Amino acid sequence: MGLSKKKPDLISDKARALNDEIAALEAEIKKLDTQLQHPTGPKFRSTAQPHGATIQRVAEKPVPPPPPKAEPVFEELKRNPLAPRADSETPEIFNELGVRKYDLPALWARLRNHFRGPTTSNPRLVNYLAAGGVHGLRPLRYEKRVARNRFIAFVIILFVILFGTFLVYLKHH
Repeated sequence: MGLSKKKPDLISDKARALNDEIAALEAEIKKLDTQLQHPTGPKFRSTAQPHGATIQRVAEKPVPPPPPKAEPVFEELKRNPLAPRADSETPEIFNELGVRKYDLPALWARLRNHFRGPTTSNPRLVNYLAAGGVHGLRPLRYEKRVARNRFIAFVIILFVILFGTFLVYLKHH
């Protein structure tokens, strides 16, 4: 039955070749280590007359002076359109004492933007996470529901405690 020959195992052949290479490198490391531990030359030498040829130092080129400073380069900045600008502030927003007038629409816009939070840089990723598309992570709508329920429970407990404190206060007075 000469037809059923065993095929050569490529992984074991590669492992054997790598082990041989590792053994050769370890032998070379040992050889170099013994050479370092047992130097053939003298341990000390005179610094007055070094062995071997002396290397002459090449004269260095003089360092050129730095170029004169040029005018600074200004870049255009992207500003938030809702943020107030110093150049657009006119005297009408200040009263006669120089104090800024109360601006209800701007206050409302600031409060709305404060509670809205920052805009996302990748809305598709946010939609993907909100829908629960990542295995192992809960959908954001579930997390929002849990947070809302915790808040409602906290408010109810706080109300009961305050109401109880108020009743105790009325009972004693």
